Amino acid sequence: MDSDLLHTEKILADRKTFFLDLKENSRGMVVKITEDVGGNRDTIMVPADILGDFIAALSDIKATADER
Repeated sequence: MDSDLLHTEKILADRKTFFLDLKENSRGMVVKITEDVGGNRDTIMVPADILGDFIAALSDIKATADER
Protein backbone atom coordinates (compact mmCIF):
# COMPACT_ATOMS: atom_id res chain seq x y z
CA MET A 1 0.00 0.00 0.00
CA ASP A 2 1.55 3.31 -1.08
CA SER A 3 1.56 6.17 1.37
CA ASP A 4 2.61 9.79 1.35
CA LEU A 5 4.89 11.23 4.02
CA LEU A 6 3.32 14.39 5.46
CA HIS A 7 5.69 15.13 8.34
CA THR A 8 8.70 13.51 10.01
CA GLU A 9 10.59 13.96 13.28
CA LYS A 10 13.80 12.32 14.51
CA ILE A 11 14.77 11.86 18.16
CA LEU A 12 18.24 10.74 19.24
CA ALA A 13 18.47 8.99 22.61
CA ASP A 14 21.77 7.37 23.61
CA ARG A 15 22.30 4.52 21.15
CA LYS A 16 18.72 4.63 19.84
CA THR A 17 17.14 6.72 17.12
CA PHE A 18 13.38 7.19 16.95
CA PHE A 19 11.62 8.22 13.76
CA LEU A 20 8.07 9.57 13.92
CA ASP A 21 6.44 9.82 10.50
CA LEU A 22 2.96 11.12 9.77
CA LYS A 23 1.76 9.33 6.66
CA GLU A 24 -1.44 9.19 4.68
CA ASN A 25 -2.71 6.37 2.53
CA SER A 26 -6.05 5.24 1.14
CA ARG A 27 -7.13 4.11 4.63
CA GLY A 28 -6.35 7.44 6.33
CA MET A 29 -3.52 8.97 8.34
CA VAL A 30 -1.17 7.08 10.64
CA VAL A 31 1.87 7.86 12.71
CA LYS A 32 4.62 5.34 12.07
CA ILE A 33 6.97 5.14 15.06
CA THR A 34 10.25 3.38 14.34
CA GLU A 35 13.01 2.57 16.83
CA ASP A 36 16.44 1.95 15.33
CA VAL A 37 19.11 0.34 17.51
CA GLY A 38 22.29 -0.49 15.66
CA GLY A 39 20.45 -1.15 12.41
CA ASN A 40 17.71 -3.29 14.00
CA ARG A 41 14.32 -1.66 13.58
CA ASP A 42 10.96 -2.12 15.26
CA THR A 43 7.90 -0.21 14.13
CA ILE A 44 4.39 0.45 15.37
CA MET A 45 1.60 2.24 13.55
CA VAL A 46 -0.80 4.52 15.44
CA PRO A 47 -3.97 5.64 13.65
CA ALA A 48 -4.11 9.44 13.60
CA ASP A 49 -7.67 9.44 14.94
CA ILE A 50 -6.47 8.07 18.31
CA LEU A 51 -3.38 10.28 18.64
CA GLY A 52 -5.09 12.32 21.37
CA ASP A 53 -5.61 9.19 23.48
CA PHE A 54 -2.05 8.01 22.74
CA ILE A 55 -0.52 11.35 23.73
CA ALA A 56 -2.69 11.57 26.88
CA ALA A 57 -1.50 8.11 27.96
CA LEU A 58 2.13 9.11 27.37
CA SER A 59 1.57 12.33 29.35
CA ASP A 60 0.18 10.30 32.27
CA ILE A 61 3.21 7.99 32.12
CA LYS A 62 5.57 10.98 32.02
CA ALA A 63 3.84 12.53 35.05
CA THR A 64 4.30 9.32 37.00
CA ALA A 65 7.97 9.09 35.96
CA ASP A 66 8.54 12.74 36.94
CA GLU A 67 7.09 12.05 40.40
CA ARG A 68 9.65 9.33 41.02
